[in-house]
Amino acid sequence: MKKYTLLCAGLCAAMVFTSCKSSESAYKQAYLKAKAQEEMQQKAQEEVQQVAVVEQENNVVVPLEEKPVTQAQVMDNADNVPVRQETVSVVAGSGLKNFSVVVGSFSLKANAEGLQQTLKTQGYNASVVVNNNVTPAMYRVVATTFDTKGEAAASRNALQEKFPGAWLLYAK
Repeated sequence: MKKYTLLCAGLCAAMVFTSCKSSESAYKQAYLKAKAQEEMQQKAQEEVQQVAVVEQENNVVVPLEEKPVTQAQVMDNADNVPVRQETVSVVAGSGLKNFSVVVGSFSLKANAEGLQQTLKTQGYNASVVVNNNVTPAMYRVVATTFDTKGEAAASRNALQEKFPGAWLLYAK
């Protein structure tokens, strides 16, 4: 019985190894495709060389103008700052403007209110808002709120030292 099982397993293994081989036509197609691409590259290179020869014949020497080096001031672009858009309602605190900086998200209202109190002791006009569109409802702690995205992005950047997960919310 063991010999019969071993013999069948050996035949199955032999069939598996011999049935999974590449055909010669697949290799030939890949070779022809690569060769055609190589020929196209050579033709394009020859055309570029011919254009370069024509340009060398028509060379005009132009003196180099030296310009003073100026420093460009890098401005932070608020357009590339990601903003999450949610429908929220205020639970505690003052109302929201268009863009708000969220520093915490909690499923328990008590945890959100605790962070709100901490922020208020640090001088922020913090609010708690709720998003009922997700299950379970998420209580978001808003540290600051602004009319423009640029102001909100600057505030978020300042708050990210204390709250690394701070993000922008656009309230619908």
